[in-house]
Amino acid sequence: MTHPVVHSWRLLKWGRILARHGALRGIERDANTPPRLRRILRLARFGARTPEVPRYADAFQAIGPAAIKLGQTLATRPDLVGEAAAHDLLRLQDALPPVPFAEIRPQLLASFGRPIEHLFASIDEEPVGAASIAQVHRAVTTDGRHVAIKVLRPGVEDEFARAIETYEWAAAQVEPIGGELARLQPRLVIETFKRWTARELDLRREAASASELGDAMAAEPDYLVPVVDWQRTTGKVLTIEWIDGIKLSDRAALIEQGYDLPALARTLVHAFLRQAIAEGFFHADMHQGNLFAIPGNRIVAIDFGIMGRIDRRARVWLAEILYGLITGNYRRVAEIHFEAGYVPPHHNVDEFATALRAVGEPMRGLPVKDMSIGMMLDSLFSITRDFDMATQPHLLLLQKTMVMVEGVATSLDPDINMWDTAGPVVEEWIRTELGPEAAIADRLITDFRTLARLPELVRRIEERFPAPGGAPPAPPLREIEVVRIGGGWRYAVVAALAALAGAGAALAALHW
Repeated sequence: MTHPVVHSWRLLKWGRILARHGALRGIERDANTPPRLRRILRLARFGARTPEVPRYADAFQAIGPAAIKLGQTLATRPDLVGEAAAHDLLRLQDALPPVPFAEIRPQLLASFGRPIEHLFASIDEEPVGAASIAQVHRAVTTDGRHVAIKVLRPGVEDEFARAIETYEWAAAQVEPIGGELARLQPRLVIETFKRWTARELDLRREAASASELGDAMAAEPDYLVPVVDWQRTTGKVLTIEWIDGIKLSDRAALIEQGYDLPALARTLVHAFLRQAIAEGFFHADMHQGNLFAIPGNRIVAIDFGIMGRIDRRARVWLAEILYGLITGNYRRVAEIHFEAGYVPPHHNVDEFATALRAVGEPMRGLPVKDMSIGMMLDSLFSITRDFDMATQPHLLLLQKTMVMVEGVATSLDPDINMWDTAGPVVEEWIRTELGPEAAIADRLITDFRTLARLPELVRRIEERFPAPGGAPPAPPLREIEVVRIGGGWRYAVVAALAALAGAGAALAALHW
């Protein structure tokens, strides 16, 4: 167990970096920041030259690999870090200098347990990409297939473990302060980040995600997922089909090669909606660098370390919320929030419906072409503070990905009509899942299962039928000792240290 002094030292070091990049200014100016903490923050930046415009992405890049990943996580949480910070954090490129192949070779040998020559005829020692967790090399297998090899950077697991332990400790210190920090659940934020990182550090899980998504997208022939080479994949090495294509970020090259950009944009939107709404399992890192165009106006996705999953009940609620906002049925949208447990029952449904009207009506006044699904969801989540809505990471990840997809689609086709493009997919799913036939089928299945369990239900009815809730259960959080400081300060000093680190919990106070 790491001593609190070690955690504090790390936080002070990271906090100073944040201060030099102006990333603490928002906390200092926020009205919710306690006065004592505000004074300590002023001391923290004393003597530091701060830029006029905070450079959050640069700050996280300077702190190191784990902070880069944390920053990417926080970029999905505008409700927590504020719009300006979330937008700037999207600049994080997750690019680092590559590790020499001389250090990568032992990693490959240890992972496979046999000579590399038995698996690969050749490996290009110059990586085609290097990120905070892994780097990628092009190779040819012994049976002549061209593949990409993704290898974990040596020592990365230990580095991330140390950083995450400090993030957890910092979040545990500030959450008991209560108020806005408690509502934003910084410990849950870090726990979500920890689970995402655990998936990325086990490349077998990324391979499994790619395989599952490939199966799910079989009905979308213009959106492809590379095939995993399971015989050459381990926890530290992922071998996957090599893709020769043009990145969607290279618009000039796409035009030069004769690609139909509006068709690519439509394919991307349809593919994402099929993943998120129909399958409930979506690629949550669909930026331009992870998407390639190949002949036939088809799209190939790569990098499946961050995936989102939404259960059917949450997808039904989401569909009803979107439909209610579009049609102006704000009362129904409000009721869904209460039924789902997103809004605590002590609030008034009608008051919440009025707040939703303030979100929906400006949208309805815009031409359809100018309306953005991502913008609508962003406005919806912006009212969470007033109604004590606990954050829902699964929906916020979906919102972030939706905004990302919209950005890529509009870069390909500035005139794309998102509602017209998305409409057929959404309408088909709503008709299938919420129509009368689906309701009858669901009722028959439910009744049959209930009858089959009747003897057990009679004995344990209360345990079998808990009160329904809208959000998935929060994961168990590790017990962390909270440092208590006497003299009336009550965590002020430790909270300041955590804030200086900006490790999720500190940035929770940002809303500028």
